[in-house]
Amino acid sequence: MDDYKNRSYGAVEIGMHGKVGIVVIDYQMAFTDEQYPLGGAPLVMRGLQNTARLLDVARQHNVPIASCFTAYKSERDMPHWKISAVREQFRLDHPSSELDPRIYDKDYDVVVCKFGPSIFHQTPVVPYFIREGVETVIITGCNTSGCIRASTIDSFQWGFRTIVPEDCVGDIEEGPHRDNLRDVGRRYADISSADEVISYIQRTSGRRDRA
Repeated sequence: MDDYKNRSYGAVEIGMHGKVGIVVIDYQMAFTDEQYPLGGAPLVMRGLQNTARLLDVARQHNVPIASCFTAYKSERDMPHWKISAVREQFRLDHPSSELDPRIYDKDYDVVVCKFGPSIFHQTPVVPYFIREGVETVIITGCNTSGCIRASTIDSFQWGFRTIVPEDCVGDIEEGPHRDNLRDVGRRYADISSADEVISYIQRTSGRRDRA
C-alpha cells in the first residue's frame, strides 16, 4: 500500500517542454577518481558515463550546459561540512577539484564554483538559463541524496520544469539514491532516463533552429 500515492503524491507528470538546459553537478575528480576517498563509487561512474553520452548530443544541438564543482579557498570560508574529505581536499588549488574531462568541454560549457549543495545557490546559473530561454532543466551529477536533491528542489523553486534522468545521477550507496529519487519524484520532478532526454533534444532541436 502506497499511502503517498493514495494521497495524490506524484499524480501529475511535469513533462519536458520548450528549450532544455542541463546542469552537471560535481562530476569533479574528487568523486570520479578512485584515488580520492569519495571517488569511484559505481553508481557515480555509471552516471558519469551516461551524462557524457547525453552531453555529446546536447552540444550538437546547442543546448545550454552549466557545470559546477565544489571548492573553497580554506576551511574558513566553508560551511560546516560533516565530511572530513570535503574539509581536507575540496580546495581551489587541489587536483580533486578539477572537472572530469569526460563531461567537460571548456570551449562550450558554462562553469561555476559552488559553495553549498545546490548549483543554483549564489551562482549565475539561473540568470544564464533565463537569458537562454530555458523552460526545462535536466539535472545530472552526484550525489543523489545531497547536491542532486538540493539542486532539484532549487530548480523547482525557480519555476523550471525539472527532470532527473536516473541513470545520469549517482550516489555512494544505492539505497539513498533510490529513496531520494522516489521522494523528489513524488513532489518536484519527473524521473526519466538519458535516452528519453536525448530523444526529446533530437526531436525538438529542429523546431528551435528554425525559430
